[in-house]
Amino acid sequence: MTTEKTVPKRQIRAVYDDATIRVYQAYSHSIADAAIAAQTFVSPPFKMARMTWIKPSFLWMMYRAGWGLKDAGQHRILAIDIGRDGFEWALSHSCASHANEGAPHADWEKLKAASPVRIQWDPERDLHHNPLEHRSIQIGLGGEAVHRYVNEWIHAITDVTAEAQAIKALVDADHLDAARERLPQERPYHAASYDAGTME
Repeated sequence: MTTEKTVPKRQIRAVYDDATIRVYQAYSHSIADAAIAAQTFVSPPFKMARMTWIKPSFLWMMYRAGWGLKDAGQHRILAIDIGRDGFEWALSHSCASHANEGAPHADWEKLKAASPVRIQWDPERDLHHNPLEHRSIQIGLGGEAVHRYVNEWIHAITDVTAEAQAIKALVDADHLDAARERLPQERPYHAASYDAGTME
């Protein structure tokens, strides 16, 4: 079993099968209701012109959205199963969300202009939202990538808000083992088109 000490600093971890990989997003009731009904995002109220960030880590999403209680724009936690081919396309058309230390800024600006996807690595979180040593990937989709995501990649959208808040209730009651048992079983995902260790 992988432990905190043996997890690489940057590693994609997700729920996935041979065809799909699960990512999470948090939205308002209006966006979530429309997405659940259509099984994809509907514009409006979803804004196609904005960069949309997908996150394979359930606990990082819980940290970001406060278990769905942080604000009205993140009340609903959605699990989105997307095709692995789409996920791989996103990784292969990405650049870092900021210039790597020591690299020429102009080179990064040129790469950013040509890349519809941004990659960011943030500290993974535990059940109490404390930062861990290893990091979790966040993937920002813009331009062409958003259109592919909405129109081609999505296989299913599931509302997991109730499950998220049930896990939070266990955490609040200090039933941490029970909470961990209910977490999605994420495992390392080895992307064919991306080396996690090379990106900041």
